[in-house]
Amino acid sequence: QVQLTESGGGLVQPGGSLRLSCAASRTLFGNNVMNWYRQAPGKERELVAGITGRGITNYADSVKGRFTISRDSAKNTMYLQMNSLKPEDTAVYTCKAREWARISDDGEVYWGKGILVTVSS
Repeated sequence: QVQLTESGGGLVQPGGSLRLSCAASRTLFGNNVMNWYRQAPGKERELVAGITGRGITNYADSVKGRFTISRDSAKNTMYLQMNSLKPEDTAVYTCKAREWARISDDGEVYWGKGILVTVSS
């Protein structure tokens, strides 16, 4: 079992920056993917970014060029650096991890509790 804990959210003005962190309670298995999701009131949850255990990344078009996902295996932590923030980035951001003990497994999924990011002047 893995627990995920987000930190780094808060209030920021448009054009500002924040860095979110997602700390896992233990090192994930080698076969794993970690993701950031977000959901704003009245809107569907969307995938923001993802990173594999080997460092392969992907981003939603809406954040590409502004957000950077990374991970530090030594700290069991994933990060989301958010620059040039816009009001429409306001949402609850939640981290997710999926790991596989072996490739044929369905995998085990873990969710953080979520953290609020508010972009407003």
